[in-house]
Amino acid sequence: MVHARRDNVRLLARVRRMQGQVEALARLLHEQRGCNDVLQQIAAVRGAATSLMADVLEEHLQEHLSNQSGSAQRRAQDLKELAHIVKRYLK
Repeated sequence: MVHARRDNVRLLARVRRMQGQVEALARLLHEQRGCNDVLQQIAAVRGAATSLMADVLEEHLQEHLSNQSGSAQRRAQDLKELAHIVKRYLK
């Protein structure tokens, strides 16, 4: 999947924020902070990942699986691959 440069900048900024959240989680664990703090940070990391997944998924659906993009056979193959990715994500 190819993203426009502007979208790539936006996605990379989100990933950098997620990296900060994961680093904060590591610090909490290293400092042996309370369960509530750790759980709250895990929820933040998961929320950020879910939001990123939703944005990329929406863009993918619009760009690669619309009726105007590619042949019906190619769209079917893309849909099969996407279904596999979503199933892995939901595990």
